Amino acid sequence: MSPHNVVDRCKLVAVLLVWLGPSAADEHTGRAHAAERQEPTAYSSVGLEEVVFVIQSQRNSYHARRGEQRRVEILQQAAELGQGNPVVLLLHELSQYEGDWSVLPALPHLSATYGQSASWFFFIEEETRVLLSALLQVLNRYPVQEEWFLGKRLHDNDASIIHHYAFSEDPASFGYPDPAAGWAVSTLLLRRLAERIQHEHLKSDFTIDLKHELALYIWEEGNGPQLTAVPQFCTEMRDNCATTFTTYLPNCGDPVPKKDVFVAVKTCQKFHTERVPVVKATWEKDAGFLEFYSDVLDASIPTISLGVPNTERGHCGKTFAILRRFLSKAVPKADWLVIVDDDTLISLPRLRRLLRCYDPKEAVSLGERYGYGLVQNGYSYATGGGGMVLSRVAVSRLVTSGCSCYSDDAPDDMVLGRCFTALGVPITHSPLFHQARPDDYSESLISMQQAISFHKHWNINPVAVYKQWLQDTNPRDEL
Repeated sequence: MSPHNVVDRCKLVAVLLVWLGPSAADEHTGRAHAAERQEPTAYSSVGLEEVVFVIQSQRNSYHARRGEQRRVEILQQAAELGQGNPVVLLLHELSQYEGDWSVLPALPHLSATYGQSASWFFFIEEETRVLLSALLQVLNRYPVQEEWFLGKRLHDNDASIIHHYAFSEDPASFGYPDPAAGWAVSTLLLRRLAERIQHEHLKSDFTIDLKHELALYIWEEGNGPQLTAVPQFCTEMRDNCATTFTTYLPNCGDPVPKKDVFVAVKTCQKFHTERVPVVKATWEKDAGFLEFYSDVLDASIPTISLGVPNTERGHCGKTFAILRRFLSKAVPKADWLVIVDDDTLISLPRLRRLLRCYDPKEAVSLGERYGYGLVQNGYSYATGGGGMVLSRVAVSRLVTSGCSCYSDDAPDDMVLGRCFTALGVPITHSPLFHQARPDDYSESLISMQQAISFHKHWNINPVAVYKQWLQDTNPRDEL
C-alpha cells in the first residue's frame, strides 16, 4: 500500500469517528491517549498536599546526599509558597530492595501508602529543579479523574537495538519521557499499574532503558495512555518552565589524577589490527595506566595474556583474572579500575571529573545500570560495553568473597552484578555511560549530555564518533 493510500485511509477513519460520536472513538482507541494530546479545558484544583514527589535517588553516599538536598529544597519552597505540604520521597529509601530503582517494583508500596490521599505522583532526578507554583499550574490542567502520563517527550529517529527495534516502521510515533525533566502519573493510573504488577509477569526479564520500558508498560499495547507531551517540563531554562535540569556531570572539584585510574582493555587476537588501533588513535593517550589483555602476547601493542582462553562471548574468566591482577603487585596501585571492551569509546578526562564525586574508600560499582528479574527480586549490573568502573575497595570485597564465574564464557557484567548484590554493594548508575552507539539513542537526549562512553564500531566511523561526542575541544591541563 502506498503512503498516500495509508494517509487517505487514516483520514477516512478520523471522519467516521467524528461522525459516529465519542462512544465510537472511545471504542476505537481504548484507554490510549494521543501522544500530543490537546491541553484539557477542564481544570482541577490540586494542592501540593496532593502531590507525591519521588526523587529517583541512589544508595551511593554521594547520590543519597544529593537526593536529600533536593528533598529539603522542595520542602523549603513549599513552605514559602504556602499551598500545602507535599510528600517528598527518596526512591532508594522506600525499601531495602535495591531493584526499586526500576520503579515498577515500588509501585505497590506507593499505591498502598499514598494512593488514597494523593492525586499525582511526580518522578524527578536528583538534579531536577522544580518550580512548584508552575508545576501546580501544569497539573491542574489535567483532570485527576482520568489516567494521565505526562512528560517531556523523547522519541527514536531510527529503530534502536536498545529498544528491541520497537516501532521499527515509525520509531518517532512512540514517545517516552526524559527523566531529567520529570514525569508525572495520575493516581488513577498508578493504582492500576500497581495492581497489574502484582498479578502479571513482565514480558522481558531485562531492564535496559528504564524510561522507554516504563512508557511501554504504561501504554500496554494501546490499552493504556501514551505519554502526553508537556512543554513546561524542561531540561533547559525557558519561559514558563516548571522544571529544569542541571547536569549529570557535576563539578565536585578537580578531576582525580591519572595515576589513580587503572584502565583494562579486553581484546583478542582477531581484533588486534581492527579495534586496538582505534583505541590508540583516540583515547589511549588520556590514560595514566593502561593494559591490553588478550589471549596471545603481541609486543607491538603490547598485550598481556592472562592465561585464560578467548571465548566468543561472556569473558567472565578474563574479567576475574583482571580483578586479581589489579589487586596484585604486578601493576601500579590505583584507587579505581576501569574495564572496557576494545570497541568501547570513552572520555577518560570526563570520567575522572565524575569520579571526584565518589569516595574511593567506599565499595563503588559505577556504569550504565541494567537489571535482570528486578520484579522477582533479581539483581542489577553495570553493563560491560559502556565501561565498568570499580573502586579498589569494591574489587577487594568481591575477590575475597569467593564469588566467581560459573564458566569462563559467562557474562562478566551480570556475574559481577550478582556478586555485588549478594555483598550488598549497590550498582551506581550514570546515564553518561552508553552500551550502544550514539545513533541508538534519542538525539535530543544525548545532545544535552557530556557523554562518557559509547560502544560498538558497527556501521560507524569510530574515530569520527569519538571526536564528535567524546573529545573535549579545550582539554584541561591534567596530571
